[in-house]
Amino acid sequence: MGKNSRKVDILHAASKIVSERGIFNLTLEAVAKEAGISKGGLLYHFPSKEALVEGMVEHLAHNYQEKIETNAKADPVEKGKWIRAYVEVTFNQMYKNTDMHSGLLAAKAVNEKLLDPIRELYTQWQYDIENEGLDPIKSTIIRLATDGIWLTELFDIYHIGDEKKDAVYKKLKEWANE
Repeated sequence: MGKNSRKVDILHAASKIVSERGIFNLTLEAVAKEAGISKGGLLYHFPSKEALVEGMVEHLAHNYQEKIETNAKADPVEKGKWIRAYVEVTFNQMYKNTDMHSGLLAAKAVNEKLLDPIRELYTQWQYDIENEGLDPIKSTIIRLATDGIWLTELFDIYHIGDEKKDAVYKKLKEWANE
């Protein structure tokens, strides 16, 4: 098993703890146990809790960015490709991996500066969707609606249900094609 796959296993273990047991149960000992490694093995990859949370956020940011770029580049229609990719990835790929979103919750609790990689991505995405030929306000509303569903579910505030979520997804995709 390579060094990177071990790091990813550790990140998934940390995310699972936050997701299932809550942020206050995120300890290096708990993560090591969940990942099936020694605390020393964990410290080799992540020398502190802050480094671990930073790794969680960077992993999420990298995956999210990669998926959006891949979708946007594959879209044959230039106009609106970034907002369509954002909606597509957020609804159909990011929702399915909710454990990894726990890194955002952990970062907010541990050190807000650890959210900077996500902040930088959002700044770039907002620029991209405002400058791709669609009405920038409409594109922003589509992004905010997409984020709203994702974040209310991440924070376990409200779940609109699969049927309604699918209807919203279809409507947002429709608007992103106009």
